[in-house]
Amino acid sequence: MTTTEVPVPKTAINTRLRSARIAAGYHTQQELADALGVGVRQVRRWESAAPPWPHSELQAALTRTLGQGMADLGFAPPSGQEGGAVRPHGLGAASLASVPAKSAITVQPATVAEDFIAVTAAHRRLYWSVAPATLHPAVIAHAALGCALLPETAGRTRQAVAAALAESWLLAGRVEFFDLREESRADETWLRGLQAAREADDHLLGATVLAHMAFIPGWEGRRDAAVQRLVAARTYARRGDAPALLLAWLDAVEAECETRAGNTRTALHLIGHGEDLLAESSGRETPEWLDWFSPARMAAFKGNVQLRAGHLPQARTTLSDVLDHLPETEEKQRSVVLGDLAAVEASAGEPDAACVYAVRALDQLERTWYATGMDRVREVRQALTPHQHQPCVRELDERLYGWGTTVSALAR
Repeated sequence: MTTTEVPVPKTAINTRLRSARIAAGYHTQQELADALGVGVRQVRRWESAAPPWPHSELQAALTRTLGQGMADLGFAPPSGQEGGAVRPHGLGAASLASVPAKSAITVQPATVAEDFIAVTAAHRRLYWSVAPATLHPAVIAHAALGCALLPETAGRTRQAVAAALAESWLLAGRVEFFDLREESRADETWLRGLQAAREADDHLLGATVLAHMAFIPGWEGRRDAAVQRLVAARTYARRGDAPALLLAWLDAVEAECETRAGNTRTALHLIGHGEDLLAESSGRETPEWLDWFSPARMAAFKGNVQLRAGHLPQARTTLSDVLDHLPETEEKQRSVVLGDLAAVEASAGEPDAACVYAVRALDQLERTWYATGMDRVREVRQALTPHQHQPCVRELDERLYGWGTTVSALAR
């Protein structure tokens, strides 16, 4: 008798749970097991053709980690428990953006995080060359996209999107504060960045956003408010095991706030502490987004403090050295250093030298606009009021109040 061999069907699996796991950034069953604090055999059972119904604590953990309800994850409750299914919660989208209500949650794939991060990184690099008024709308639009994506992701994917979103809000706030001089708007933007850093549970981004927020009261001379934000920033930095470069930048920020409050001695002490940190090798990897600070930037902070403290020979030496070693790509910082060197010469009673530096700063600002650099030039012109009838100052006025400079400054 001839027998017909019956093919053995492949073992069916819970494709819904598997797809949700991968979309949330957990590429292996072991990774999800580690995230939930269970054994990998438990995850295998859940991804089987007939997954067992988890107890309530694990239901909550699954829905929270994967961002979908139990039915969407391929689970069927035992008879009599149909009404007890746990729904996803805690997506937190309302604090970041107004997202239209949906009948069902759209689950984005894990690759959405990679794509969103790539655009965030591109904006970070473009900041140094693209006009702020051109770049800012693009960054804001990208952040709005991140807010819409956040409730559609879960697990590691959600965390990665939230971190990139925090960076985007951070960059938007930097453009508003340093380039466009919109301080109140920057404060609101950075608050959104802090919320996104919380969603990502990224302490270093949280510390960085808080320190940026300290600039706002610090530049207004409200020392107590600035210090309060910096204390919070340092707390988050400790939690995140911050690298030396970030800790040194926090010292530089606090030094600037102290300087503007008239406490230059304290500021110089903070600068010294920051220099010591940079001289040490912490071994901690520096985040890619921390691209606005370096030993040369620390020296620029130091030169400004020395200037405001009245240590003119030291400030001249420090700032001249910074200018000589500043990379060509540091165009915005160059206008600030040139402005500070002009201020040194104005304070030293050398109007001709002050005007030379101020004109060089204006040349730089025509190539790359930076409101902070223009502020420095205006401060120098005010300091040169006693010499305003001299030819060099009149020539500076011709440049400072030319059609192009005036219209550009007012437009921004």
